[in-house]
Amino acid sequence: MSKVTVIGAGNVGATVANVLASKDFIKEIILLDIPVKKEFAQGKALDTWQQAPIDYYGTTIVGTDDYAATAGSDVVVITAGLPRKPGMSRDDLISVNAGIVTSVTENVVKYSPNTIIIVVSNPLDVMTYAALKKSGFPANRVMGMAGILDTARYRAFLATELGVSPKDIQAILMGGHGDTMVPLPRYTTVGGIPVTELISEEKLDAIIARTKDGGAELGRLIGTSAWYAPGAAAAQMVEAIVKDEPRVFPVCAYLTGQYGIKDLCVGVPVVLGKNGIEKIFELKLKKEEKELLKASAAAVSNMVEAFKNLKLA
Repeated sequence: MSKVTVIGAGNVGATVANVLASKDFIKEIILLDIPVKKEFAQGKALDTWQQAPIDYYGTTIVGTDDYAATAGSDVVVITAGLPRKPGMSRDDLISVNAGIVTSVTENVVKYSPNTIIIVVSNPLDVMTYAALKKSGFPANRVMGMAGILDTARYRAFLATELGVSPKDIQAILMGGHGDTMVPLPRYTTVGGIPVTELISEEKLDAIIARTKDGGAELGRLIGTSAWYAPGAAAAQMVEAIVKDEPRVFPVCAYLTGQYGIKDLCVGVPVVLGKNGIEKIFELKLKKEEKELLKASAAAVSNMVEAFKNLKLA
């Protein structure tokens, strides 16, 4: 049994904690937020604990603003940060959230020097890079949640179009989290059948475009960022690590030359286990796929440069 901390008690963080608690494989979950939101974190934790007798789990959950309570965490999930507001530039968002993520990371390292960090805060790729650099941890112990969410959206859309269960659809996406992500249709299967044999190119292209717009679509519908699917995606990563399953997932990982990319955190397929990222798979990409990944990495690189100029790590 393990200890997991979730930092940020908003919609995403609270969902991560709730999903993990309901799976009943963790001894204790700490849900932490800033002092002005201390009671909010306590309330979310209490609500989840009161759910335990109904859904029959014994995971304890504590809401707090005290980092000392997080000491000895096996995994820490960082969801803290502000959503992009009207009139806010990309660089503005990076500046605000990089300050938050680096401050959070500093406290995480202080109390849990052997933990594994999963970043959910946006802009995801650069915030993962910020946490990695601030922590000083080896790259296998810091990663970002993006690919699992993006592939889930892609698979859900395909399931609707094909009239099949999403359980039977497997897929891989690579690159940055956002409209430069790189779906790979030839690695997408439905019950082992290549998806290209089951759907027209036109419809598949439309689904890929919708996947790239997935977060924005939900924002238009509900007026804020999504939380059920992102929270469940982060929880799935925690489960793979704590249980040492190990699982093959697309996650935001630090690259040191793989795919010709260096000193960037971008989405790639990995094996996730007790040590965090156990292995990075290097797929044999076609020329056009390589070009798309290169363009995606370039977009991430521009954001990382904006972070570096802040001199926060």
